[in-house]
Amino acid sequence: MATREPNTRLALLRREAGWTNRQFVMAVNRIGTERGTPTKYQQPSVSQWISGLLPKEETRPLILEALARRLERPITADDAGFPPPAHASAGHSGTVDELIRLGTADIVPGRRGILGAASLFSVALAIPGWPDVVGRMEAVKSGSAVRVGMADVDVVTRMTERLGSMYDDFGGRTARPLAAAFLVNEVVPYLHADASAEVRHAMLSAAAFLSYLTGWMAVDEGLRGLAQKYYTKGLELAGASSDHLTYCHVLRGMSVQAADLGHGPTAVRLADAASAASPQTGPRMRAFMSGQRAHSYAVAGNRAEALRSIRETEKALDIAESGAGSFGNFAPSTLAYATSQVRYWGGDVAGSVESLQLHFTLRDSDDSQVSGLRFGALLAERQLELGHLEAACHTWGKVLDERAGVRSGRVDQKVAEIIPRLRPYASNATARHLCERVAQRV
Repeated sequence: MATREPNTRLALLRREAGWTNRQFVMAVNRIGTERGTPTKYQQPSVSQWISGLLPKEETRPLILEALARRLERPITADDAGFPPPAHASAGHSGTVDELIRLGTADIVPGRRGILGAASLFSVALAIPGWPDVVGRMEAVKSGSAVRVGMADVDVVTRMTERLGSMYDDFGGRTARPLAAAFLVNEVVPYLHADASAEVRHAMLSAAAFLSYLTGWMAVDEGLRGLAQKYYTKGLELAGASSDHLTYCHVLRGMSVQAADLGHGPTAVRLADAASAASPQTGPRMRAFMSGQRAHSYAVAGNRAEALRSIRETEKALDIAESGAGSFGNFAPSTLAYATSQVRYWGGDVAGSVESLQLHFTLRDSDDSQVSGLRFGALLAERQLELGHLEAACHTWGKVLDERAGVRSGRVDQKVAEIIPRLRPYASNATARHLCERVAQRV
C-alpha cells in the first residue's frame, strides 16, 4: 500500500548515512542474505520508498537494521516513517509473560513458521544493564496453590545440564525445541508458584541459565534474532535473581555470537560489558572473559588490544590450572581456539592453523561434538586459504565422517560451503571425490 506523502524521515536517515541509493539497497540485500532470505532490491526501490511506497512488511526490519548498523544506534519503525510492526505489543508485559510468548511460538509446529524473521541479528539490540534488572521482577508473583522448593530448583538445573549435553552431541535442531518446551511447560509455572525468597532467587537463576542455553541453541540453528531474544530474557532473569555470574555469562555468549558473525564493534561492546560487570572472582572466570575480549578485539581490527587480552587470558589460565574448580569449561583447548582467532584476524593464517591444530590436540573426549565439527570445518577453510589443498580435503573428510546424527544449522552451512570453495580445484581428484561425498550428503 502506498502512502500519500513522501517519506521524509527515511530520506533524512539515508542522507545522514551518507548513502547513495545503490549503497542503501546493497546494505539491505546483504542483511537479507545474512538472514537466509536473500533480496534483490535495486536502486529504484529506494526512490519508491522515499516517495511514499511502503516497503513489504518483511523488508522493513532489513531496512531498519541496515540503518542501525550504519548509524550505530537503534532505528525504530517510527524513526524511518514506517507504521508499527503488526506484532508490536500494546503495552508493557513482564519478562515471564514475554518468555511464554517466545517459547510457545518456538515449540508449536503450526507457529514455527513465524521464526523466519528470527534469523535477523540486530547490532542495535538494547541490553538491560545490571542496575536496571537486579532484584526486579514484576511479573513473578507468589500466591499460587503450588509451592516449590530447592528440590524443584535441582530438577531445573539437572535438566538444563542434560539438555546441554544433548545439544553438544546432537546439535541445536534436536535439542532446542525440547529446551523451549521444558522452559514454557515446566519452568514458567515454577516461577509463578509460591516459594521462599531463597528458593525464588534460586529458581530465577536456574531459569536464566536455561534461557541462555536455549538462545545458544538458537544460534546453532541460525536463528540469530531469536537467540538474542532468549539471551535478553536470560539477562533479565539473572538480574531478578541477583545472579551476577550468569548475567555476565549471558553477555559473553552474546559477544561470541556477534564475533562469529563478524560484527566486531558489537562483540567488543558486549565483551567489555561482561568484563566490566563481572564480580571479583577467580582466574578461570577472568580467562573466560578476557579470551572472548581478545577474539572480539581481533574481529574489530584492534590488534594491540587483542594481543593484550590474549596475554591476560594465558596468565589467568596458568593460575587457574594450578588450582581447583572451573567455570564455563574454559580450558587450554579453548585458549588455543581464541588464540587462533586472534592470529587469523591479525593476518597470520598459518599461525591460526597451528593454534587450531593445537586446539584439537588439547580437546577432551567429552567436548562438544558440534563445536568439534564447526572448528574442524574452520581449520579446513584456513588450510585451503594457505594453499594446502590435500590437507584441507582430509580435514573436511573427517568432518563428514563425524557429522552423522548431528542436526546443526551452523555445521550444515559449513558443509554446504565446501563445494563452492573447491570449485576452482575441479581438476584435482581428491577435491572432486570430496565434492561427490558432500553432494551425496547435503
